[in-house]
Parts: sequence; structure tokens; C-alpha cells
Amino acid sequence: MECRVLGSRCAGGKILGKTGSATSCGKATCFTSCGASTKHVRNLQLVANGSSGYVNRRPVLKHQWSLAAASSSANVCTSFDEAKGVPSEAVEEKVGVLLLNLGGPETLDDVQPFLFNLFADPDIIRLPRLFRFLQRPLAKLISTFRAPKSKEGYASIGGGSPLRKITDEQANALKIALENKNLHANIYVGMRYWYPFTEEAIDQVMIFFSAHGVPLTYVEDAGDPYRDQIEECIDLIMGELRSRGILNNHTLAYQSRVGPVQWLKPYTDEVLVELGQKGVKSLLAVPVSFVSEHIETLEEIDMEYKELALESGIENWGRVPALGCTGSFISDLADAVVEALPSASALVTRKPNDTDSDIDFMHYLTKMFFGSVLAFILLLSPRLISAFRNTVL
Repeated sequence: MECRVLGSRCAGGKILGKTGSATSCGKATCFTSCGASTKHVRNLQLVANGSSGYVNRRPVLKHQWSLAAASSSANVCTSFDEAKGVPSEAVEEKVGVLLLNLGGPETLDDVQPFLFNLFADPDIIRLPRLFRFLQRPLAKLISTFRAPKSKEGYASIGGGSPLRKITDEQANALKIALENKNLHANIYVGMRYWYPFTEEAIDQVMIFFSAHGVPLTYVEDAGDPYRDQIEECIDLIMGELRSRGILNNHTLAYQSRVGPVQWLKPYTDEVLVELGQKGVKSLLAVPVSFVSEHIETLEEIDMEYKELALESGIENWGRVPALGCTGSFISDLADAVVEALPSASALVTRKPNDTDSDIDFMHYLTKMFFGSVLAFILLLSPRLISAFRNTVL
């Protein structure tokens, strides 16, 4: 049954990439992520078709969805030659490969729920829109009647499908074969209609939002809305991901603190260590408050935090690139400018007189003086405290 159901649909998955594509119309399909420089970001989409409501699983994807990962420390993109299946170039960065398969019941008790998952898929039984509410009842009816006959077949081959065991062995063999080709990759297995489901393999990745921190007093005393805006932005992002069927866990932390004063918490470096201690193995960093690449993303995140994450037990590290000149971002900026024009044109500009100029100049000098003193204290106080401790001790 597993071999015949999808036919030429390539087991429900395919790879879309700028550097080429690889599809398989056999029982397993895989994709690989691309390392990319900060200058050229390669996007990879995994397209999965499915419907919600399968037994013993989270709802599958109602819409097509994509995952994109980029690495700023690699200057090449790994792709597979369609004819030979050999990486075009070897990279030091780890990549992830997901082997997709149809799945099969591992025991005789699994046969009926496996068949239900199969026939509850509208790609298998396509009902007219008017009768789609009958999809699950019909799947229940068919799977119940077909289960006894299917159990006999699975009993004759040992009591279950060997597909999971074989696919796991293929994953291990593929990992070794890639290492022999100087490509270090983590291999994951995902099944469409039985465990481990494809969504579970993808959901192993923790989404890690890292925002630039600010002193806590800015928010609590001065009323800066920055923290609320960051949290609202993340809520909107996760809401959009959930609408696409992506249910990964996520967390937020703040980076780039300086000086002895307390900044917004939790701190990025501390959270990375905690995640490693909790057993998180795959992390996708999202520089949520950065619209452009600069030292806080290219050095602090890509180098310092990545090294800390790997030292803490996290094995797979990826980062979403900053928005830069992404078309949708520039379009949103243009819309924001257009929306602001009415209020901007309503402002009345008053020509300052000499007295106003003198007051503004003195105000500027005062702010510069006290600002310089504050900066001096913030930057040098850790060193002064350290020197004082060394002297006393």
C-alpha cells in the first residue's frame, strides 16, 4: 500500500531552491539547507501538502509553508547535482537533511489509525467542496472496514511495516556517506502518515528571538515602549507562523548590554546556556530588532553567541538574515512614509529668533557634558571596580 498510494506525487514533498532542485518519486524524499554569505542569502522551501485532523498527531499543514536558513560564515551554497547526487562544494557549516517518507504501521494495532490518517488526507480521497465535512467520517468508515484485511497482510510480513527501520538505517548510512564527501550534516526522518511525523522533525528547532537590549530604567522609569513593541512584534510573527502550520517553540532574550546597570532581561548569553542545559539541540536565531546587518549580528550573534551555543550543547545553529533591502520591507517603509505625509504636512515650522538659538545652543552643550560624563562612567566603571577588587584582595 505505501508504495502505490502517492504514485508520481514524489511522496508529498519536493525541494525548491535557487541553485537547483532535487526530487524523488520513490518512497523517500530529502532536502538540504544551504549555507550562504551575508551578501547572498539562499532560500530553501519545503512544500508539504496535507490536511488537519489526523489521529494521534498535531494538525498537519493547511497551507504550503517554507523554512529558510542562512549562515553568514559560509561563502558557498551546498547543492546536489541532479545526475550524480554529489555536493557542488563542501562547506564547514553543518546542514540538515530531512528524509521524507509515507510511513507505515509498526504493529498490528497501528494499522487502523494509520489507515485513518491516510484516508483523512484530501489528497488521497478528494471530495467536492460541498461534502468535505464528510472527510473524517468517511476515513473512519473506510479504515475500519479495511483494517482486518490489511492486518493480515502486515501479519504475513512480520507484524508491521519495516519502513521506519529501513528509513532510519538509510539516514545513518547517508550521514556517513556525506561525511566521506566532507559534508557534515544532521539527518532527520519524517513520515507523512505515521510516527515520526514530518511536523515533529521540523518542530525540533527552537526559534530564538534576540533583540538589542536597553537599560531597564528606560522602560520602567521613562516609559519607553520598546519592550512592548518587541513582544508585540514577536506575537505577530508567531501568529503568522501558526497560521501556516508552523508550531515551533520560541523564546526571547536581549543582547548587547554594557556597563554595570541592569538591562532588559533575560540576557541572550544566559538563555543560550540554559537552553543547552535543557537539551535543546537545534536553534534558529532571529535578530528581531535589527533591520540591517552590522557588528551586533555579524560578530556578536554569528560568532560569539554561536560559539557559546555550541559549547553549551546546542548542535545545530542557524540565523535568519536581517531585512536589509528585502522587497517587502522596502515596500512597508514606502507605505509608512505615505501614511505619515498628512501629519508631517500639518506641522507648522516656526523660524527661531536669536534668543531661541542661544537657549538651544546652551541646552545642547549641557546635554553633551552630562552625556559624556555618563558614558565615561558606564564604560569605565567595570574596569574601575575590577581594579579596586584586585587592589583590595
